[in-house]
Amino acid sequence: MIEFLDPTTEAATQTIAYAPRPTALAGKRVALVDNTKYNSDRLLAKIGDILKTEYGVAEWQMYRKHNASVPAHAEIIAAIEKTADVMVAGIGD
Repeated sequence: MIEFLDPTTEAATQTIAYAPRPTALAGKRVALVDNTKYNSDRLLAKIGDILKTEYGVAEWQMYRKHNASVPAHAEIIAAIEKTADVMVAGIGD
């Protein structure tokens, strides 16, 4: 007799707590996190410019991850915590 085993398990559920969203972007400092994929820096720069001209963002600054497959490194996170009110993470391809 052959016994079949099912190696799957139920997916673990986790509640996600989102950061509070600002009611407006006017006067805010925005961090743009580039994941290093092709054109992500160009896309984020366009987004930064739109946020500035159409939503009154005070300034935006681009941060670049080491590569797309890893989270932002500690130096980026520390800099964003000090210099930004909101953050936008972007991808390219």
